[in-house]
Amino acid sequence: MSTPNQRVVICIGDIHGYITKLHNLWTNLQTLIPPPDFQTARIIFLGDYCDRGPDTRKVLDFLISLPSKYPNQSHIFLAGNHDFAFAAFVGAIPPPPDGSEVRETWEEFEASEEREGWYKGLGYEKMHLQGRRWGGKITVKFNSVKGTEYKGSIYDAGTTFESYGVDHGSYDLMKAVPDEHKKFLADLVWIHEEDNVGIETETGVEFCKLIAVHGGLERGKDVGEQIKYLKAKDTRIPKVEPLSGRKSVWDIPEELRGTPTIVVSGHHGKLHVDGLRLIIDEGGGLEQNPIAAIVLPSKTIVRDTNTDKR
Repeated sequence: MSTPNQRVVICIGDIHGYITKLHNLWTNLQTLIPPPDFQTARIIFLGDYCDRGPDTRKVLDFLISLPSKYPNQSHIFLAGNHDFAFAAFVGAIPPPPDGSEVRETWEEFEASEEREGWYKGLGYEKMHLQGRRWGGKITVKFNSVKGTEYKGSIYDAGTTFESYGVDHGSYDLMKAVPDEHKKFLADLVWIHEEDNVGIETETGVEFCKLIAVHGGLERGKDVGEQIKYLKAKDTRIPKVEPLSGRKSVWDIPEELRGTPTIVVSGHHGKLHVDGLRLIIDEGGGLEQNPIAAIVLPSKTIVRDTNTDKR
């Protein structure tokens, strides 16, 4: 029988290229969590490191440096839908496992190609749908859902290109992104599972299974099958719903309710803590919003804007 995990687990929401916010959040976590707990914490980054904010390159440098700076911590880096698309553009995703052509991922969504201005530059023929969308030039300038101007593409990827010193939509990004950044993108996991993670409940600390996935798990679909293709990073799928879905992945699937399971995600542009369903994305990639983390087992919320220095 496995022993309950007494280690502190910190889940960090979407960063979206804001290096100053990330530095401030990290400092606040370091200040608010007792040093022995912080130094040995499991830190789960929930994805979406790039786009919208100005400093994607610096954010990746910071994340890549953590294992050597904090060797007693363990770090999990999930792929967000933005990171997957960035990786697809620079060729840092695996080929489809069945040997099929990656261009087959375009077919289902071709009606959107013109409006979204999919990338058609050098190398596009061998690019996954999401890479083409990411590097494209959207024809609509205003995002009515967010109330903001698009930054280059449907993914707001213009700022990521700029952080590497190249124009949005330029093939030159392939050469500008360092190999260690491509490796980081290639190594991102689509899902993380862990047993015996403590979480504060009405009756005290309960030790549960934890599943971390950027958007969530789809309702009405076999959980085992979802976990299998997410672990395999199956790039035959044009749109990976657990990374990019909204309503379909909001709740904990009914199938998991029999066994206490924490499902933690970012992605949704909200901070939502409801029982064992944790959604930690207070920033939503918007400049005026904080980025947040949740600390388990206490469920303490820490933000980059925290001023409480205990």
